[in-house]
Amino acid sequence: MRDTLFARKPEFEVVPMEAGDCTEVSQVHGQRFARGWNDGEFHSLLTQSSAYGFVARQTNARLFKPPLAGFVLAREAAGEAEILTIAVNERFARAGLGWRLMQAAMREAYSRGGTTIFLEVDDGNMAAIGLYRKMGFETAGARPSYYTGPDGKKTSALVMKYDLG
Repeated sequence: MRDTLFARKPEFEVVPMEAGDCTEVSQVHGQRFARGWNDGEFHSLLTQSSAYGFVARQTNARLFKPPLAGFVLAREAAGEAEILTIAVNERFARAGLGWRLMQAAMREAYSRGGTTIFLEVDDGNMAAIGLYRKMGFETAGARPSYYTGPDGKKTSALVMKYDLG
């Protein structure tokens, strides 16, 4: 009984991203990407009227401010939305947070008048590609040698698209 009491499954809430989240967002981004964005870059994007984001935090962590579990940052203009970046803290990978964050961003894009949402993903990131395909995204194109990995190797990006309306 005692083991089950202390080994609770994490529970999360997804809420709008605020300027005060940018430092933690940049830390998670740096954990998951070869060239992480700094908090100033996130703050600059988030303050644009076309941009919006969401963060996921664990609700049963028993901490005043639980660590950031994941985030998504997007923007919408003229009926088209774009996922700028999304990441889940490696501690919480495979907990369904990518799906929940993408759903929040897609709902917001639709509420802002978006009819289509695009994203770019490294063609070697099979977990992300699998998630996006499960959500209904289709490949719309490719950008050869778009990303540079930590080893300096170039990889291509897939451009994926989903019709919201």
